[in-house]
Amino acid sequence: MTGQTSFSEIEKRWQKKWADEQVFKTSSDPDRPKFYCLEMYPYPSGKLHMGHLRNYSIGDSFARYKRMRGFNVLYPMGYDAFGLPAENAAIKHKTHPEEWTRRCIADMKAQQSALGISYDWDRQVQSIDPEYYRWNQWIFLKMLEKGLAYKKAAPINWCPDCNTVLANEQVEDGKCWRCKHVVEEKNLEQWFFKVTAYADRLLEGLEHLEHWPEQVKVMQSNWIGKSYGTIIDFDVVDESGKKIDTISTFTTRPDTAYGITYLVLAAEHPKVLEWTGGTKYAEPVKSFISEVKKQTIIERTSETKEKNGEFLGVYFVNPVNGEKCPLWVGDYVLMNYGTGAVMAVPAHDQRDFEFAKRYGLPLKVVINPKDGHELNPDKMARAFCDEGVMANSGDFNGSESRDAIEEISKFLESKDWGKRTVNYRLRDWLISRQRYWGTPIPIIYCEKCGIVPVPYDQLPVTLPKDVEFTGEGNPLAKSESFTKTTCPKCSAPARRETDTMDTFMDSSWYFFRYLSPKMDSLPFDKKDSDYWMPVDQYIGGIEHAILHLLYARFLTKVLKDLGLTDVDEPFHSLLCQGMVTKDGAKMSKSIGNVVDPAEIMDRYGADTARIFMLFSALPEKELEWSDKGVQGAFRFRNRVWRLVDEAPETEAREHNNSDRQMISRMNRTIASVTGLLEDIRPSLAIGALMEFVNAIYKYREAKVHVDVHAELLENLALLLAPFSPHLSEEMWERLGKDGFISLAKWPESDEGRIDPEAEASDELVSSTASDICRVLELAKLDKPSKVRLFISDAWKYDFVRQLKQELEKTRDVGSILKSIMSTGLKVYGQEISKLVPKLAADACKMPAVVMDQDKEVAVLEENRATLEKQFGCPVELVRAQEAKEPKARQAMPGKPAILVE
Repeated sequence: MTGQTSFSEIEKRWQKKWADEQVFKTSSDPDRPKFYCLEMYPYPSGKLHMGHLRNYSIGDSFARYKRMRGFNVLYPMGYDAFGLPAENAAIKHKTHPEEWTRRCIADMKAQQSALGISYDWDRQVQSIDPEYYRWNQWIFLKMLEKGLAYKKAAPINWCPDCNTVLANEQVEDGKCWRCKHVVEEKNLEQWFFKVTAYADRLLEGLEHLEHWPEQVKVMQSNWIGKSYGTIIDFDVVDESGKKIDTISTFTTRPDTAYGITYLVLAAEHPKVLEWTGGTKYAEPVKSFISEVKKQTIIERTSETKEKNGEFLGVYFVNPVNGEKCPLWVGDYVLMNYGTGAVMAVPAHDQRDFEFAKRYGLPLKVVINPKDGHELNPDKMARAFCDEGVMANSGDFNGSESRDAIEEISKFLESKDWGKRTVNYRLRDWLISRQRYWGTPIPIIYCEKCGIVPVPYDQLPVTLPKDVEFTGEGNPLAKSESFTKTTCPKCSAPARRETDTMDTFMDSSWYFFRYLSPKMDSLPFDKKDSDYWMPVDQYIGGIEHAILHLLYARFLTKVLKDLGLTDVDEPFHSLLCQGMVTKDGAKMSKSIGNVVDPAEIMDRYGADTARIFMLFSALPEKELEWSDKGVQGAFRFRNRVWRLVDEAPETEAREHNNSDRQMISRMNRTIASVTGLLEDIRPSLAIGALMEFVNAIYKYREAKVHVDVHAELLENLALLLAPFSPHLSEEMWERLGKDGFISLAKWPESDEGRIDPEAEASDELVSSTASDICRVLELAKLDKPSKVRLFISDAWKYDFVRQLKQELEKTRDVGSILKSIMSTGLKVYGQEISKLVPKLAADACKMPAVVMDQDKEVAVLEENRATLEKQFGCPVELVRAQEAKEPKARQAMPGKPAILVE
């Protein structure tokens, strides 16, 4: 019964039973506490990878545990199925994206089912279904009515050879992924969501997300990037000093305004090409911009990266002192923060300092340290960024730099040179995608009526089938059946919008659709939202910490403002699982270190794969793949099965010490596993179960109490159910239990049955056996003729109890000795004075639970036969006070002295 073939049959049999009897189907039930468990909306790539396997194993173990704790668990699954990969696959394989995507969904669902995930498949949704993306369009129209959706010009990546817009991920080293032509930047009218209108609410909401990783909250806060500062206006002039334009910058440090020596613009700033056009600076600047576009935002803003730039050939005038300074373009400035132009004060900003040193730009000190030291710009090794005393700053000289922030801001405002303001790094959400495989934006363009929303009763606007995927242009724009329509207002010929929505739209509210997946009058039922939302536990990768989570929070607030829900934050608790690595690197086809989950499941079974994934690391940590670890999980699964498959010897008896010890250990294990699962620490919970299994095997070495043994296996099966559900169901059935273990009640720990003394008895026998082995090794005896165990003098038990009590009060040996010598133990003062310093220095030498001499003798007597069998010789028990051997004096509570012959 332990072969892999039979386990494969077991898994398939239980998966069929779960499906046939709809064990995991869920509905609202106001009389039961709810628990909404959810993994991030996956893209259907066709095959599970190890990240999927880990994610779903974590989520399912927690969902199963909560279900057994009596919660009404909502645990759905669906597929974020629109997007560029499907369209690229259609181009490559000359097929339709829908055909490819639905095949991938079917393959992925089959693997998820084979893993034994307890989803309510009746709630399955996928974004490619018109019944789903109809509501994307409905929400868009509602946002348009509220002024939260609007259209404006924005830059796009354009391949002139393919005559198509490219996504950022289709631009490789500044060139088109298909034809390798250099990509150009063009401005195009596109649709946006006004996420900036919710910036403050999104920022304030982070304060209430107590169960989110601090790292994620910091990342979101930084992305929103709220800062208080001042906008300063500068006249732009040519070489001769003639004004040609104006430029504004945002700064949080107006106290350094007198120290500006140059300005830096982002490579994307529209003025860069305008000012250099037709000049000798045009080509170097264009070349520079092309190189900058090849860099990621992380690379451009890295503190360790060398800062690069180009002079633009124009200047600006600093209004506070009239100085003419150069304008540059730099790679470390981003267009999406402030105005896209940064005032550079190299004496007091490290990035500016490094840039100035590289290009020979001047430094001007305007803040000196508070200790009176005056900085010399020619000798500075790095920027001085601390608070200090103002210098070289006109009427503000001598004032504290902190105070000067406010005073210089007022001064700038009084001269109309600037204005105090609040700035956000956050920018509105560009949702337009010039691609086919996405939700059509429900807009019609009429020459007479202009931009016209598609009426609600004409939704969904569906994707046409008569399209070709050549990689050139937007297939939607070439479909006359799609583009040609009539104006809903005047009935004149009109054309449809051919942009589709960013796929982040699909994943920003899908968790609401799971609540009412078949509702056709609204995106979801508010009653369902009132019951199920928010999601209690959300699980996914840290790579989604910013955009997905930010947009999901934004859409939730929009839906609340539309009256569809009362929740303001969608996810109560967030777990970001670590990646799976192999040979120290993230699994990747390019590296060649990928392990296929299907192969592991086929060879070792789904339960083995789950146990390995859950046991090998805490969920938020990286998991290093290990073939030995998989084999270890496989052995553990088989060891558990043998406990049911192979019956032990039993006897009818009163509970002995071994029985009491196992009952105690069982209840302690229940408490431990329960607490660890509440904290989502499955690796530690499985570790506790492995120790429990070892203890059961040890218990079975002698005859067992039939009822105690049955209770041990019953609770083991229950505790294993979240991690190894197929095996647990089979055990449950073999134990003669009714129903599904997946729906059984989680065991409760009975504190009254936890017997520390009984557990200490087991430790006494185990440690004594280990000590005998060490003595035999030192004596170089392979086959002893006799082992004598000397049990500690009776008075030492009272002494150790009192010493442990004293150590809770003080570590002072003198005070402890004084206290103990004031009792009847004083008669043993000479020995006690030697023992106290040793034991106080190393309290681990004392047992956690102190029995008495009679109890220790009884425990060892009960286990004498086991010890004799282990060492192949008689074992004699002697009370120390009855022994003549000097060795007996060394015996301590929990630590018999040993003589071997």
